[in-house]
Amino acid sequence: MMVLALVAVPPATAMAAEPTVNLGTTADFAILAGTTITNTGSTTITGDVGLYPGSAFVDTGVTLIGARHIADATAIQAKTDLVTAYNDAAGRSVSSTAPVDLGGSILTPGVYSSGGVFSITGTLTLDAQGDPDAVFIFQSTATLITDSGSAVELINGARFCRVFWVVPSSATLGTDSAFVGHIFALTDIHAQTGATVEGQLLARNGEVTLQSNVITNEICAATRVININKTASPTSLPAGGGSVTYTYTVTNPGTVEFSNVTVTDDMVSPVTYVSGDTNGDEILQPGETWIYTATVRLTKTTTNVATVTGTGAGVVTTDTATTTVAAGGLLPNTATPWYSLLLAGVVLVLLGVAVRVANRIHG
Repeated sequence: MMVLALVAVPPATAMAAEPTVNLGTTADFAILAGTTITNTGSTTITGDVGLYPGSAFVDTGVTLIGARHIADATAIQAKTDLVTAYNDAAGRSVSSTAPVDLGGSILTPGVYSSGGVFSITGTLTLDAQGDPDAVFIFQSTATLITDSGSAVELINGARFCRVFWVVPSSATLGTDSAFVGHIFALTDIHAQTGATVEGQLLARNGEVTLQSNVITNEICAATRVININKTASPTSLPAGGGSVTYTYTVTNPGTVEFSNVTVTDDMVSPVTYVSGDTNGDEILQPGETWIYTATVRLTKTTTNVATVTGTGAGVVTTDTATTTVAAGGLLPNTATPWYSLLLAGVVLVLLGVAVRVANRIHG
């Protein structure tokens, strides 16, 4: 098995921030093609779909969350804007040289060329260095081919809507690969079985072929937000303790969906998912609420912390929630033996006073 080393490739020289590429009306499209769009299997497309001058959209098995624009005025304008965006990205001055195989590289913002084609084997990491407006442009001389299981990962504020791929020929996304960014292909784009895309597939003159894919072009959020709230029932226990059930409510108030969502508690295990993922896709969609629970027996006052973790557009995001359950009777859990002796002494004094008062009354 081939092992890929991570190679950091910074821009060759310090330059002013690269401006983004203006997509014009193309920005609303998840897929735009020149001749045909065909699909095999079950595919979900979030964003509009357009064709011009072609008109054949074979949509069997496609769930489209967006509008269709087949050889209409909107599609015509989008194709015009695509040509403008393509020429803009292709004409940018190269700021750094990248390897032909981008897999294993960690790249900072800039305009990249390999002097030839581009491929991705393994993981390409794009590091925005804390700037959500950072732009990455990749200029191939012909094709873009990603390997099966490959991925583009965004870190430190990088956003899919600031990543652009100029492909003067065709692009092929490998089986089960996870791709990020806007592909400007002069001819065809082929997404193989299980490939996912956060961004756009824009084929100027050719076709787009799909095979059981997820293509998502949503609002480009600068931040991902995942929240967790935690409650306990009961919130207090008698001396000797008892059973407590914690309920964890996880929400996504933002615009970016989260995968690989996990909930952990530093003093309770396991934390069990109960409900909320209504379509069963294991993706925390914007606006969704997931419920988890855990039950434990406590014998003393306990404060514990729950943590939710999710991956939104390649960025791992977390949130925490803390709850305290009181238990154990009159003495606080932090009471020392000296504190106990002092309290016992106070009780004895009070009893002595009560006895003397009683003697006077009956004396």
